[in-house]
Amino acid sequence: MRNKLTDLHNHLFEQLERLNDDDLQDEKLMDEIRRADAMCKVTGQIISNGRLMLDSLKAKKDLGMGDLRPMPAMLSE
Repeated sequence: MRNKLTDLHNHLFEQLERLNDDDLQDEKLMDEIRRADAMCKVTGQIISNGRLMLDSLKAKKDLGMGDLRPMPAMLSE
């Protein structure tokens, strides 16, 4: 897997910096706001997916199934 949660973190801060640009006005600002909204929706799904993977690994361990699988790549650094 190419992307990690640290990459997501960096992209979100880059988006925040773009939204904080005082030179953005009118249509360019609205475009950036729409882009940020889309990023938030996708980000929410990525985080939910990561949480599901982590919860699945925890459940397997709690059921005594051991660590049958390594940590998912998206959750590692």
